[in-house]
Order: sequence, then structure tokens, then C-alpha cells
Amino acid sequence: MSAQIFDKRLAIAIGSDHAGFELKKFLKNILLTEGWLVDDKGTHSLESVDYPDFAHPVAEMVALDKASFGILVCGSGEGVCITANKHAGIRAALCWNNEVAQLARQHNNANVICLPARFVSEEQATTMLHSFIDTPFEGGRHQKRVEKINFK
Repeated sequence: MSAQIFDKRLAIAIGSDHAGFELKKFLKNILLTEGWLVDDKGTHSLESVDYPDFAHPVAEMVALDKASFGILVCGSGEGVCITANKHAGIRAALCWNNEVAQLARQHNNANVICLPARFVSEEQATTMLHSFIDTPFEGGRHQKRVEKINFK
């Protein structure tokens, strides 16, 4: 499946915990301005919540092809990433710089980007998100590796 890109006709599933709320809100507004459909799975405030309550619905939407891809944000990015990767067919990638975001798509065909709100700026997160969206999966030698990810 070479040169796979995301389908703008499908929604983007987005979610965060309280630590990622502000960054999620910021990214959601950018995506809406760009014409994407965004399905916000929460949280919707700074009140303390549990990240799995928002990571699971985002991962489920992507796994069921109800979203083109997912965005998850928490303080470190780790909790949401671990949670999302419990779902079959999800390849969630914790991204902390632009090169990692590009390689997650190019080599791993990642379908959920996880961002550490406490460690990246809005500008860095925006750059990573656009790289994640715009970088196609390379396929080729990477395809067989991606096919080996799901445990049988």
C-alpha cells in the first residue's frame, strides 16, 4: 500500500486528558480552519480526568475506519500512546519532533499521532501534525514490517 495518504472526507478523531486539553483545543481549531472534519472525543475542560477514557474512543474510531487518523494529547504523550496501541490495527506513535512524525508515517504507517503537551510548543505540535498528515506511507520494504506488528 504505497503512498497511502489520509482521506479528508473522513473525520479526524481527537482526544486528550486535562494536561493536553489546551494543545488539543489549539490543534482542533487549526484543523477546522483547514477544512477537516474533527470529532472531539474530549476532554472539554482542565478538570482532572483519566486519559484512557479519551484515548480508547479515538483509537476505536480509527480502528473501525470511522476516522482518517487520530490525534491524542496528554502531558507526556506516553499514557495515550500506550492505551491506543492496545487496539488491533492501531499504530500510535509518540512524536516529539518533526523528523519522528515524518518517520512514523513514512516507515511505520502510523495512524494515530500522540503528542506530549508538557514538552512541545504549539508551533512544534502544529509542524509535527502537518508532517504527519502530509507524509505518505512509503510501503516497499516497510510494508512487510508493518504487517508483522499485529500479534497472531
